[in-house]
Formats: sequence, structure tokens, C-alpha cells
Amino acid sequence: MSMSKTQVKTASVSNMQPVVGFIFLAGVILLGANFLETEMLFFRLIVGLGLGYALSRAYTGFAGSINRAYTTGSTKLLRTLMFMFFISTLVTTAFLLNADPTTFGLWINPINLGLIAGAILFGFGMSFSACCASGVLTDLVTALPRAFVTLIFFGMGVFLGFPIQRNSEFVTTTWFNSATFEGGIFLPDLFKWDGLNGFIGALVLTAIFCGIVIFLSFKYERYRKQNNTYSGHFVEAQQDQPSTFDTKDYSLFSSETYHRLFIRPWTLKQGAVVITLIFALLMGVTKSGWGASTPYGFWFGKVLMLFGFSAESLATFTSGAPEHYSAPFFSHPINTQNVGIMLGTIFFLLTANKFKETFMSEMHLSKRELVLFALGGLAMGFGTRLANGCNVGALYTPIAQFSLSGWIFLIFMVVGGIVGNKFAKAWFK
Repeated sequence: MSMSKTQVKTASVSNMQPVVGFIFLAGVILLGANFLETEMLFFRLIVGLGLGYALSRAYTGFAGSINRAYTTGSTKLLRTLMFMFFISTLVTTAFLLNADPTTFGLWINPINLGLIAGAILFGFGMSFSACCASGVLTDLVTALPRAFVTLIFFGMGVFLGFPIQRNSEFVTTTWFNSATFEGGIFLPDLFKWDGLNGFIGALVLTAIFCGIVIFLSFKYERYRKQNNTYSGHFVEAQQDQPSTFDTKDYSLFSSETYHRLFIRPWTLKQGAVVITLIFALLMGVTKSGWGASTPYGFWFGKVLMLFGFSAESLATFTSGAPEHYSAPFFSHPINTQNVGIMLGTIFFLLTANKFKETFMSEMHLSKRELVLFALGGLAMGFGTRLANGCNVGALYTPIAQFSLSGWIFLIFMVVGGIVGNKFAKAWFK
């Protein structure tokens, strides 16, 4: 059967996407290497590319762990995040065991009312917008209208929250702290007697926390299945399909090899391992962790400057520095890293022959959706200032670096996510 002209044209465009993808990646790397001011900024770009690629190819997102569980009954992503949290603490142990933890920029966040309120708000917002601080960056490529509206109001929420984060005692002070850090509880401090400077006890406690979440996840999933409300997630079904590859048919230059290298979705655990490795690289080079949300407030401020506001007036309002708003965009390491996440998503979709269909899949918003996504972005942005971080800055990085605050954030983020999903469901009814 011969192909029509339309079919030939469509096939041609589709076949060109991988070529465009590799040219795109080469262009990004060349531009970054030659025009970014420092090697560290270029490193941040590479880290962002890796994170964006891994998040997209493994179809992983922190917000999805709660939203998937509520809408489909599947808790597989949540359980995988527990696996990622634990192996990330192993990475941290390797860096800190024979070092002074205070020489690292560890995210040992305060435990206070701000953490609780911020976590609830963040969970509430991520259920509305179906993304989080890192997810909104990948979604700018895969769901532009939803992500764009969310990002605008996310930035507004961060900007409005800056003065509270920096000046309010219920955000800046902590109810509890341990010996090493005055701003929160560093788990190894609780087990100094364990013979390994507290890290054996901290790892065991982390494993127990992860185990409790996994146990409750299985219980919840079983409940959904018994009540015939479990549907499962379609992407997870694709990820779990066994490979049909046989080494006797191996050929380097074949469609099968290309499919395995660039198209076949990574399993959730593969994505978790890659993200952990990138986190290890980031921590080893920067002696800090992964953050994403703070620059969104700076972005919002830069937009306000287009309407006549000065950097000095913005700094006065936010109790920050004028340079946050007046400095070149790519001079900020997290800005560069965040852009890298978007670019890494584009690279994956192009090389997987999915860019066109994915980019065009969610191009229309109803007024009701627009309001919901705006509220979601505002709630998440403001919540990050109360909790001193987002799903990576208040959840993943603190847990990975043995801060008890991360586990408290998780508990109340789940509460906010459940309430938010119930509200969103009623809203669309």
C-alpha cells in the first residue's frame, strides 16, 4: 500500500526529530562552553541537562507521587522515591563520614510552623497544577499553557513570600535543633554513640522512615484494588514491559539499538539511580544540594522591572539584594541549571521522536483550568518561602542530607496534596 503525500511528509518530519535533537544538544553545549562566564555555570548547565533528561525519560516527578496515588491508586512512584531517598543518603554518607559537615552547605532546614504551613500549601498547589518546582520546568515543554500559567503565579508567590521568609520568626527559628547545626536537626547527631559518628544510626532511621512510607503505600494500593478504584498509570505499564531484545540479533546501527538507547522509557528505578548520581555529582562539586524555586521570585521581579520598578525598590520590599534582579540572568547558577532542565527535556523528546506530538498535546486551557493552575502556582510559590524550599529544596535534598525537616515536610505535603486533589475534583465537577 503506497503512502499519501501527507503521510510521507509526517514521516519525514518525524525522522528528522532525532537529527535535530543531536544538533540541538551540540549547540547548547557549544554555546554554554563559550558564552557562560565561568566553568561552574557551565557545570550547572550540564547538571540541568541531565536532570531534565532523566526526569522526562523516566516520567518521574515529585508531585506525581501524590497525584498518581490519588487519581489512579498507583503508589509505585512514591515507593520509588523512597528508594531514591535512601540511596541518596548513602551518597551523602560517603561525602560526610570523614569530613566536617559544617564545611558543606547542607540543607538542614528549621522545624517550625512555617515548615508545616508551607508543606500543606505546596501539596495543595501541586495537586492543582499537576507539577512541582522542577516539574514545571519539564512541563514548559510538554504542557506549555498549564506550566506557563503555573510558573507566572509560582514566581509571584515566591516574590510575595520573600519578606516573610526573611523576617518572620515562625519561618526563621526552629523548635528543635541538634549539636552540629543550630537551624534544625541533623540525624547523625542523634546517634553519636554508634561507632561511626552517627551515620549508622541515621541510615537505619532513614531506612525505617522509608519502610513506613512503603508499607503504607502498599496498604493504600491494596485498598484501592479491593474497592475497584485502582486504574494504574499508563506510563508505568509501558515502563514495566519486558525487553524483547536478544543479543543474537545485536547490531550497533539498527532501529532496535536506537530504540533501546534513546526511546524506550526508563523504569522509575533507573530514573531514580540516574538522578541520585547527578545529585552526587552536584554535591561533590558544589558541596551543596539541588534547589529550584528561589530564582522564580527573581524572575518575577525582573518582569516587574519591565514596568518601571527598580532593582533597589524590589530589594527593599523583599529584604534581599538588588543584584538578584539587576544581575545578568545566566550569572545565577540555579537560573542556568533550571534552564538546563528545560533544554534536557527538549533533547529527550526530540531524540525520542516525541517532541511535536507532546508539545502540541495540551495547547488549550479553559477559564476554569486557568484559574486552578494560577492558584496552584501561587500556593506552591508562597509555600516554598514558608518551608524554605520546594520538593527538591525542602523534601529531597534535606532528606538526602539527613535533615529531619524533610520528613516533616513530606507528611504535611501529603496532607495538602490529598486536600488539594479533593478540591480540584470538586472544582471540575
